[in-house]
Amino acid sequence: MREPRVKVLITGHRGYIGSVLTQVLLNRGIEVIGLDADLYSDCAFGRVREPGTSLAIDIRHVESHHFGGVDVVIHLAGIADDASGDLDPQLTEDINLAGTMRVAEMAKAAGVGRFFFASSCSVYGKGAQELLTEKSLVNPVSKYDQFKLSCEQGLAKLADENFSPVYLRLGTVYGVSPKLRLDTVVNDFVGAATTTGRIAMKTAGLAWRPFIHVEDVARTISALLSLSPQRVHNRAINIVQRHENYRVAQVADAVTDAIPNSQWTGAFDIADLKSYSVSGQQLAHLLPGFRFNWKLEDGIRQLAAALQGAGVTSSEWRSDRYRRVMRLRSLLERGALDGRAQHNTHALCI
Repeated sequence: MREPRVKVLITGHRGYIGSVLTQVLLNRGIEVIGLDADLYSDCAFGRVREPGTSLAIDIRHVESHHFGGVDVVIHLAGIADDASGDLDPQLTEDINLAGTMRVAEMAKAAGVGRFFFASSCSVYGKGAQELLTEKSLVNPVSKYDQFKLSCEQGLAKLADENFSPVYLRLGTVYGVSPKLRLDTVVNDFVGAATTTGRIAMKTAGLAWRPFIHVEDVARTISALLSLSPQRVHNRAINIVQRHENYRVAQVADAVTDAIPNSQWTGAFDIADLKSYSVSGQQLAHLLPGFRFNWKLEDGIRQLAAALQGAGVTSSEWRSDRYRRVMRLRSLLERGALDGRAQHNTHALCI
């Protein structure tokens, strides 16, 4: 039986996750519209498959007509992490909070029925020792975390019988993408081990994180699209894999075990500000037949082979080609970005 025709608009479709998600949805035969100002045009690690329609628009400048005929919005665009968010807190608020709400309000005004928001498990912040569920208390630490949570709360106020938001609390993402980032935990460690032979952690590495491969993130979102809106209406969903919570030091062990002649050191007197071990039970209940394709060890080997095959050097691993905070700092110094939205800026894609 053929799936009903659905038109999906992805903000940040050329980003780390967006470029993979676009491929997954296009392979399903879903009509995709991309929205991305593409400040990372020179940061490609592989071939990026473009949808039929791409809009070069800042999310803070979208209008309702940009969403004409769209059934679902998947909102990925945003300043990507704590370090980038701390460079210019006002810019972060303008993009991650105000920009997100503008996308949602314009989409709702255009009659879009479903809105998938890329939130983060980092909203749990200083989590308790037990596995955290979507009903657990949240404790955001950074501006990045706080704005993610504020977006969930703001979107909930827009929810009604005609507009159904979903809050995708993503785990810590890793793995190869056409728009590769090497500033996430696993990717950073693999990049360090393959190019320098040494991982230098800045903390003791005792923090817990839920890890998930970028391809499995994309496949999970694709699977959730197939559910009826009523099943996930106005709900937070942890996008994590069961049994894939690890301490950061365990990730370093796994990387050095997989990559010969590498080692790691830690700053054992410095504690991590955030630590959270997260349950994927609700996701497993919603998608009982879904199977993840990647385990951490497999993703480490995939990434190491890709970096070695591409000949990535230690200077490239450290460069703004693969590090969002460095690229953002460069753009700010050149005046290419403005916290008051006066320029044609990009909501830096995650």
